[in-house]
Amino acid sequence: MRSMDTAERRARLGVRHRLAAQARGEEVEQIVRSVVALHATDPATAFLSVAARGTGIEPGHVEKALYDERTLLRLLAMRRTMFIAPVDLVPVLQASVADALAHKQRKTYGRYIEQSGQVRGNVTAWLSEVEAETHTALLARGSATGAQLSKDVPRLRTQVDTAPGKPYSKPTNITTWVLVTLGCEGRIVRGRPNGSWASSQYTWSPIESWLPDGIPALPLEQARAELVRKWLRAFGPAPVSDIKWWTGWTLGEVRKALALVDTVEVDLDGETGLVLADDLEPTAAPEPWAALLPALDPTPMGWQSRDWYLGPHQPALFDRNGNIGPTVWWDGRIIGGWAQRPDGDIIWRLLEDVGADAEHAIAAEAERLQAWYGDIRPIPRFRTPLERELTA
Repeated sequence: MRSMDTAERRARLGVRHRLAAQARGEEVEQIVRSVVALHATDPATAFLSVAARGTGIEPGHVEKALYDERTLLRLLAMRRTMFIAPVDLVPVLQASVADALAHKQRKTYGRYIEQSGQVRGNVTAWLSEVEAETHTALLARGSATGAQLSKDVPRLRTQVDTAPGKPYSKPTNITTWVLVTLGCEGRIVRGRPNGSWASSQYTWSPIESWLPDGIPALPLEQARAELVRKWLRAFGPAPVSDIKWWTGWTLGEVRKALALVDTVEVDLDGETGLVLADDLEPTAAPEPWAALLPALDPTPMGWQSRDWYLGPHQPALFDRNGNIGPTVWWDGRIIGGWAQRPDGDIIWRLLEDVGADAEHAIAAEAERLQAWYGDIRPIPRFRTPLERELTA
């Protein structure tokens, strides 16, 4: 069995994820492909992930790819997490993940509506009618906010209480539910937000604005196999448990997908992992590199088994729900954290001694990142202990 030790995995990470200085990309879409898709739950994350991996790229280049050229698309996918993906990957994500998510969302929201007693008769048919009306209204407008669409489709203002009788009970209208479901189903897409690139106040557009013929349908098993193949190319080698965690599938679903992918087992310092059969060549170690990655960046959130790059630093860098905050990297491993202060300064703290050369490289990355932010001051959506300390 071929052995791939921690040093080799860190070398692959630095090169394939475009974090090593010599591996950085000059095109936004190229960078996104290197990690399969960008995490985008926190709107600023995707932009800062590109900043860390790019050279000669500014926020406007990311916006251009998203909203003008429309080569990228924002959607809910793995683990019901928001991602930004290349448009040609969207059919794979739709078939392998989003279709099932849409079914689950519609079932959950339908149950809430039925329990509320707000709708008489067949709730499923009623909800389908509202979805169709909303899609038609959006096609007519071209783009719109949820508030604008609720004026066009009065039934979107239907009020539902999901926790009747509870102290925290608060009726809400179903606008967001319908829009989220239509988004999961691939019929509408989150467009340019109101405000800066760090805003989450999205407008909505019909999918036809990105893909005139809609999202091409793919067979489920084919799509799952292709997603696993792309993940292994970017994140492999890795144990099967990491694939299961990242995709959000059951172990049985992962194994069915793997049966269609040509892989081989490798030894990961005593643990069995998988790698693509045509991807066994050693990766030459790049020159030592530094990176400041944002909260929820796709690299640290790419594996469930993180000891080989995280070490003992989880308590300071993760919140209670398992979300990672901003991290400082040196040569393939996490060594500290960073934050942006209200005045725009980037401040960082190391959690271990890595020497003067590393500190000099980290300082240069902090300066580069501060310039990239400009006058934008986003607050991470998921606050972690060290990030809070640094901004106190």
